[in-house]
Amino acid sequence: MSEEKKSCCGGHKPSQKHAILYRMVTDKHICPYGIKSKDLLEREGYEVEDHHLTTREETDVFKRKHNVETTPQTFIDGKRIGGYDNLQSFFGIKTGDKNKTTYAPVIAIFATTFLMALISHFAGFTMMPSVIGNIIGLFVAYSMCMLAVQKLKDLDAFSMQFITYDILAMRWVRYSYIYPYAEAFAGIGMLAGMALAPITAPVALVIGSIGAVSVIKAVYIDKREIKCACVGGDSNVPLGAISLTENVMMVGMAIWMLLI
Repeated sequence: MSEEKKSCCGGHKPSQKHAILYRMVTDKHICPYGIKSKDLLEREGYEVEDHHLTTREETDVFKRKHNVETTPQTFIDGKRIGGYDNLQSFFGIKTGDKNKTTYAPVIAIFATTFLMALISHFAGFTMMPSVIGNIIGLFVAYSMCMLAVQKLKDLDAFSMQFITYDILAMRWVRYSYIYPYAEAFAGIGMLAGMALAPITAPVALVIGSIGAVSVIKAVYIDKREIKCACVGGDSNVPLGAISLTENVMMVGMAIWMLLI
């Protein structure tokens, strides 16, 4: 009996859904498809036996043993299901055609800029009592909105990069889809000035704080060299000072709005 089958059957109740997942988790790389596979299995009610392939050599040995070209790989009831796409098919989840035409980027831009214009009109572009404070506030708010648009243009691509370093998204993948909307909400809300501060400032404070801690951990503690999702997925912007600045601006602006 194979190792996967033994592990799957031994010690588990017959009615208990159990899956075995092998995914790459090294000091320098965490496979986003592995994170998404684990999240999907758990959302489908499976107890996941999560095996980390911690080196490139260990990963290569695993691939040769099972005659596969990629990881992650999921096993259910002793049967190999395959990678993340195969897992989605197994659960009957339709995957989108990446080459299919879409209006998502245009909708994201126009919807965000329309809300910005609407809020700015009624707020009269006055966020702070001083000229310098007002300029800084508008700069941060507009920056947050533009960065949110970059993420909203392709949420799946953003999610794939974001979950490899954000400490909350790594554990709760849904957060990677919520984050861009939360950032846009906070940025647009800031344009209303103090009127919406009790609502928007806490949102900016929470997502900014989580983001700042995530960047510090990934870059300055774990010393990982990875790409930043701050300007959307598939970007070549390195995770580091720029990403930290985005989050620090959000935190600083939120605290300022809560205190004044």
